[in-house]
Amino acid sequence: MPMGNILKLEDLLKPDCVPDESAGGENWRILHGDTLKLVKGFQPGIFDAVITDPPYASGGTKQNERNRTTNQKYSSMKAENALPDFDGDNKDQRSWTHWMAEWLYDVRKACKRGAPICLFIDWRQYPSITDALQWAGWIWRGTAVWDKGNSRPQKGRFRQQAEYMGKQRTDADQPPGVLPSGCVPLWESPEPHPCDRKAAPADEGCHPDL
Repeated sequence: MPMGNILKLEDLLKPDCVPDESAGGENWRILHGDTLKLVKGFQPGIFDAVITDPPYASGGTKQNERNRTTNQKYSSMKAENALPDFDGDNKDQRSWTHWMAEWLYDVRKACKRGAPICLFIDWRQYPSITDALQWAGWIWRGTAVWDKGNSRPQKGRFRQQAEYMGKQRTDADQPPGVLPSGCVPLWESPEPHPCDRKAAPADEGCHPDL
C-alpha cells in the first residue's frame, strides 16, 4: 500500500485503535502505547520489514538480579545523570517468551508476504526467542552476529561483546540478492541509552532482500 512521505495514523491503525500519543515526520512515525494493544490495531499487510530491539529481561542469573531497574543493571552513570528506566525488562524467562510470541504473532499479520523480521537479543534469551518467533508463525532463516566492539573481560570466559540478530520471514520463499556479512559492523549512536552500547546500521545489517 503506497503511503507517501507522511505516515498517517489512519493508514497504520484500525479506527478503534488509538495510541497514547504519536509524533511523525517525513517517512517516520513513533507510536507510544501498550505493545500488546497497538500491534493488534495495525492494518493488515502494511509493513515491508520489522527491525526491533525488545527488552531482554536478562542482565542477571537470578530473579532478584533481573528485578533491578534497567539503570542498575546496564548503566554505570551516577544517579543524578541517569537516563529514564524502561519497562518490560523484569520478566522471568517463561513469561517473557509468552509475551514475545503474543505480539510477534500480531506483528506478522501486519506484514506483507515475504517481509523479514530482524530481532536483536543476547545469549541468555537466544534459545527463548527462537521458540517465540516460530510459535508466532515466522519462518526461521538464521542468525547474524552483532559485534559491539567493547566489553569487560571475564575470568575463564569469552568476552560477552556480541549480541545476536535472529532473521525470519513471513513465508518460505527464497528472496533474491546476496546478503552482506553475517557479522554486523558498528556505528556510534548519536543518542545516549541506559544500555550504553553502540548500534548497528540498518543499511549494512538489514538488507532489503533479507
